[in-house]
Amino acid sequence: MKNNKKLIIFDLDGVLINSLTNMRIALKKLSLFLNQKLNYEAYKCNMGLPFEKIMYNMNIKGNHKEIKKMYVKFSEENIKKIKILDNKLKELKKLKKDNHLAIFTSKDRKRTLKILEKYNLFEMYVTSDDIKDGKPSPEGLYKILAKFKVTKRNCYYIGDTIHDYKSAKKAKINYFYATWGIEKRLNIKKVKYIKSISEIKRII
Repeated sequence: MKNNKKLIIFDLDGVLINSLTNMRIALKKLSLFLNQKLNYEAYKCNMGLPFEKIMYNMNIKGNHKEIKKMYVKFSEENIKKIKILDNKLKELKKLKKDNHLAIFTSKDRKRTLKILEKYNLFEMYVTSDDIKDGKPSPEGLYKILAKFKVTKRNCYYIGDTIHDYKSAKKAKINYFYATWGIEKRLNIKKVKYIKSISEIKRII
């Protein structure tokens, strides 16, 4: 049976939720726990990459997998406060009527589900726990594409970092850059910028 629906894949942090305050608090606690300085701005500049890669880029010493466990623990303490804003939620519900919605995020599965499951909007979640290679690898996008009978020209990834863009480019799917996210603009030609989720329905 032919599938006429289009597939819209969203990044999570910055695109659907604002987790920066939670991130800042968790990093501060992690810094005290490790007795190492974890610079918030440096972390923010690496957002989109797997956590272990961020720690490597920031020259943080120690077992990065174990450090991630502590970061997740500190992050979970306030995770109930993280929500999709009402205006975004309204537009997502409109998109869901005629399209498949999925998530591809560098966040771990446990926290992703704690934040999003209650909305019942997304048919599939691919997180850092579900893949071997994180962004900018297209592995997560390929995993989602394999589930849905949708051509690549009818698949769209909505992100807000250079790593999201590279993943979409490698997967050869459409990419929309969310200007309200972490990075406000890419210095790359032929990138489609959107100012709100409501634009998606009009242009796909």
